Amino acid sequence: MIHKHFRSMAATLSAACMLISPFADAWAAEKPKETPKAPNAAESYATTTPIKHLVVIFGENISYDHYFATYPNATNPATEPQFLPKANTPRTNNLLSGGLLTENPNSAQPFRLDRSQAVTCDQNHNYTPEQQAFDLGAMDKFVEFTGTGGSTCDYGHGTGLVMGYYDGNTVTALWNYAQTYAMSDNSFDTQFGPSSPGAINLISGNTANVNFVSGGSTTGVIAGGGTSGALIGDGRPAGDDCNPTGKTYVSFPAGTNNIGDDLNGVNYTWGWFQGGFGATSFSNGVATCAATSVGLAGTTADYVAHHEPFQYYPETANPHHLPPSSNAAIGTNDQANHQYDLSDFLVALSAGQLPAVTFLKAKAVYDGHPGYSDPLDEQTFLVNTINAIQANTYWKDTAIVIAYDDSDGWYDHVMDPIINQSQVADDQLTGPGLCGGNTASTAQGRCGYGPRTPLLVISPYARQNYVDHSITDQSSILEFIETNWNLAPIGNGSTDVKAGTLNSMFDFTSGKKAPKLLLDPTTGEVIP
Repeated sequence: MIHKHFRSMAATLSAACMLISPFADAWAAEKPKETPKAPNAAESYATTTPIKHLVVIFGENISYDHYFATYPNATNPATEPQFLPKANTPRTNNLLSGGLLTENPNSAQPFRLDRSQAVTCDQNHNYTPEQQAFDLGAMDKFVEFTGTGGSTCDYGHGTGLVMGYYDGNTVTALWNYAQTYAMSDNSFDTQFGPSSPGAINLISGNTANVNFVSGGSTTGVIAGGGTSGALIGDGRPAGDDCNPTGKTYVSFPAGTNNIGDDLNGVNYTWGWFQGGFGATSFSNGVATCAATSVGLAGTTADYVAHHEPFQYYPETANPHHLPPSSNAAIGTNDQANHQYDLSDFLVALSAGQLPAVTFLKAKAVYDGHPGYSDPLDEQTFLVNTINAIQANTYWKDTAIVIAYDDSDGWYDHVMDPIINQSQVADDQLTGPGLCGGNTASTAQGRCGYGPRTPLLVISPYARQNYVDHSITDQSSILEFIETNWNLAPIGNGSTDVKAGTLNSMFDFTSGKKAPKLLLDPTTGEVIP
């Protein structure tokens, strides 16, 4: 189905290849530009693949079945954007397998959420309840342990909301990206638990040895409730000026490596760009991050401190949210320390200085997190961002990875392989106090892999209309960076040495390049 406004949208985008306008709704206003310089040295870095630029878009709180339960079969009601799959679309491991849509072992059956139900309650996605929902691998206790209802956000399903899923009439853009590029149906959180562990595993593959600094109780934040151990909850990064008050504050000891340290060690450009990171004011050098935005769920603060993993490490933190010393310094070592507001990414992209490795985090209203965001606002951000990258000269050697920090506790029917065993009081995966039986495990409090989450690769080099079944996790993205840019593994307990490769999602040999795919940011449909 082609809507009338597509023609004007297509005309606008094709006439303005600089793509300033698509960012207007999703991002903060662009900073004044300096004179563009020549493409940065990232293009000359020695890489093991043709990929010279990696852009990781790290979303919030989605299980694989929550977005792809019936892929590629959409309901297609007449009032919603349409999705018609390609005839050769491969099968994925979802709820169409084994009759799980209608004969599900959970106490509530899966059901479709439509576009009018985009704003939902946030589910329970803590370390222990997620393990309990798995019920020793039976995958049948989600309603009891992670399901959360509410008078205005469960649409009459109560805790059974946890079994809800969207199809290609709501998460239309993601389904269209999967049709044109590569998607995994076997990618997992590195460990159980919420946002902070997921973000930290993305950049270091290791949540162990976090230090309690100050604030509230460590119970539910650090494994075993102790003051030093693995991070299992949303402890906030100690020292961040823009932390909320009344929380538990943690940090990693000086000298604890993440991928930023390794990139700095060889002077490769990189950056974490997050919506709302830019300070709205300073008082005696202390930043305030007071920007807010309005989405379908209402008004919410743009910056979420515990979604910014580099802030937990003293070597890569920018605790006072200092801006880059100049636009030309984006991606390099200066006062911003590689931590930026999302608007700086647009500056870098427009000025021909895209870093070799880029992490993007939407402002909260666009990050997809249930409760304060939603899949439609998330789609706006994803499509505007990807449209802009594809319109840029960098597209020719760029890979975009869409991944998520945790599952939010949403139902998914696939049990994870146990890579990290653990036996702390918080574990319940294979019995009380148990995540496997190896009591000599050095990964205590890091039970994983955790729940299954979406993972897509969008690139000219991505395999087309391809579903990858090999096992990967959040630290597989870390492993790709290390391998592609010839960096040594972080090691010291990092799961990067165990992580499955993303390379099977790419085609580096046939010479067949995947096309650009321009989508409508509102509907997610392909613009003709």
